[in-house]
Amino acid sequence: WAMQEHLVNRWHSELSSSVDGDPVVALSWLHNGVKLALHVEMSGSTNFGEKFSRVKFSPSLTLFGGKPMEGWLAVTASGLVAVALLKPGGGAAGGPAPLLTASESLCRLRGRVALADIAFTGGGNIVVAATDGSASSPVQFYKVVVSVVSEKCRIDTELLPSLFLRCTSDPLRRDKYPAVTHLKFLTRENSEQVLLCASNQSGSIVECWSLRKEGLPVNNIFQHRSPVVGEKQPTILKWRILTTTGDLERVSAVALPKLPISISNTDLKVATDTKFCPGLGLALSFQDGSIQILHRLSLHTMGVYYGPPSEEPPLLKRPRPGPGPGPGPGPHFKALQFSWTSLALAGVDNQGKLHMLRVSPSMGQVLDPSTALRHLLLLLEYCMVTGYDWWDVLLHVQPAAAAPLAERLHEEYTRQNQALQQVLAARVVAAKASLCRLSAAAAPRASDLHAKLLLMAVGATLKSLLRPHAPAAPDKSPGERLSEICAKNTDTDIDKVMLNLKTEEFVLDGPPLQSLQQLIQWLGDFVLHLLASLPQQHQQGATATTARPGSGFLRDGASLGLLREMLVMIRIWGLLKPGCLPVFTATSDTQDSLLLLFRLLTKLWLCARDDAPPQEPDDSLLDECCLLPSQLLVPQLDWLPAGRGVTVRLQAARLPLRLAFGRCPAPCAGGSSPPPDAQKVDHLRCVHMGVLPTEESKACTRCGCVTMLRSPNKTSAMKQWEQRWIKNCLCGGSWIKLEFSLNLA
Repeated sequence: WAMQEHLVNRWHSELSSSVDGDPVVALSWLHNGVKLALHVEMSGSTNFGEKFSRVKFSPSLTLFGGKPMEGWLAVTASGLVAVALLKPGGGAAGGPAPLLTASESLCRLRGRVALADIAFTGGGNIVVAATDGSASSPVQFYKVVVSVVSEKCRIDTELLPSLFLRCTSDPLRRDKYPAVTHLKFLTRENSEQVLLCASNQSGSIVECWSLRKEGLPVNNIFQHRSPVVGEKQPTILKWRILTTTGDLERVSAVALPKLPISISNTDLKVATDTKFCPGLGLALSFQDGSIQILHRLSLHTMGVYYGPPSEEPPLLKRPRPGPGPGPGPGPHFKALQFSWTSLALAGVDNQGKLHMLRVSPSMGQVLDPSTALRHLLLLLEYCMVTGYDWWDVLLHVQPAAAAPLAERLHEEYTRQNQALQQVLAARVVAAKASLCRLSAAAAPRASDLHAKLLLMAVGATLKSLLRPHAPAAPDKSPGERLSEICAKNTDTDIDKVMLNLKTEEFVLDGPPLQSLQQLIQWLGDFVLHLLASLPQQHQQGATATTARPGSGFLRDGASLGLLREMLVMIRIWGLLKPGCLPVFTATSDTQDSLLLLFRLLTKLWLCARDDAPPQEPDDSLLDECCLLPSQLLVPQLDWLPAGRGVTVRLQAARLPLRLAFGRCPAPCAGGSSPPPDAQKVDHLRCVHMGVLPTEESKACTRCGCVTMLRSPNKTSAMKQWEQRWIKNCLCGGSWIKLEFSLNLA
């Protein structure tokens, strides 16, 4: 299944494979060879590479050049392992990629498989654990090797050491737990630790086993012979029990941690000393509705949740006369899943309701504020490096801690090397914007960060249109030369700055320039709005808490410098195609708007440039900016998209929130929502869609940015801009299709 048009609420089936008449009991994608380890010991380091190290791990199957091959592996109830591989290159006439399929028995004597799980080894092999469901039967393990030979898929299997449950050898529990109800490898990349749960009708017991290499004892006959140089004692692999729980309520679901925390002795000691618990606990849900978080190695209890509150009164029925079954179990979870940082737990109960639980990073242990902030910062940095969404980290950020956490994240980001900073630039800005939206006091900062995301994207797109005039590739691209010249030239006259540029590199055809006018107009309006708000922002100071955005750009020399470069490009393009220039409403017909804005913007940039000590804007600049609204009409800008998500409602809402599928949540208390007759804005194309848009729209699930689903543009330049946001929003969030009744952005 794949997202239809990259919308998270629209899916369609692309490819399928089946084993007719044989139910599937375990299913997994093949491993792509990417594995990270999070080192809690290095949480104080300034280098992301030391905190999150790449672990040597081979893909399950590789193509030419070592590229991992995509596909999936299934285990069936009759003991069959089936593999489907996606052939690269696509099918005929550009259709979907065909599949290579194969199936093979796990062992020579096929038997019933009630439960199975799949894990991967660092060498590229696959390990399958299987049981027939009886606690008295062994839990079998198999090594599966997938290969492609002569365009055909081949599967080789090998039997590995097996184990018997410890409870079956205990005289007091031999017949107490007759069935194995859960079988899980502790992590997907660790085939040497397995979790087993045996149950009866009312209770369960959980065991954790580890595969270890042990020396094979040698008979006395062979111990007296002279040893051979370099000879080692023979070893075998053997399953040893690590720990077991006592008698528990009947387990209904198991969730294993996804955070790849290193479990070396040093890392575990630091995690224990600092009370850092994410990635160390696994969750067990019981039929009484409760959940326990157990330590993944010792299985001791770290936290307890006592079940969802009942919303409806119990349904009363007249009891039937005579013997019959008793009342069924109450509400309890049938499936559980940890989030990527293990700070949230999602569960589906036996009544079909979805629950979201917040899991404390310290499991309720009291922490000083600096340590708690450092834990959240480490997990935010992990999301930056991996690309995972940080929504579950936001669940634990208090409004007062949002701005300090955003500043700490920025400080750690600036300590990385330039190459990594360039890769993570947009992601860090988006994370800071998400944090600032949690606090009403930081809302102006969130607006500035969203505007900065759009500015960075527009700047990169416009610079990418420039082409060198000479056929031979120069040392620097036209965009890099533009940045270098604008940084050195501090002249406030835009025409004098243009004289130092090779204007032939800015020559573009008419249609692309005209199609970009809406983005160019946004740049012009943005500069005008920023300069017009300067006197008020300067008067209120840096600690202003009003909802007027723009204060974040007054000290941002890099963003102001980028705006100068954009105005220079627009000036040159305006000479070639006057229709692409931004339109300003001036009080004088002789007013050169771009010349005026560039002069004021350069004076502001000189006060905030990075290679000089910061200065306060002088009185002449403030006076000129005060006169700006009397010279040019300052437009209203839609700075911050309206948030639709649940995260922004958690701070002021009474928990738990009650939501329904397919219904837009009501605006949170104290939140501002646009009036019904307000103009709807396409935040990516920077155009108005009217009060009641007829075009289908999509919205970002993270920031609330709204844009039209179908492109109204035909030119290649504007399509190039739109193609950048086909899969994800400016902030990196996923798209969701808006229904007509929800189209209220």
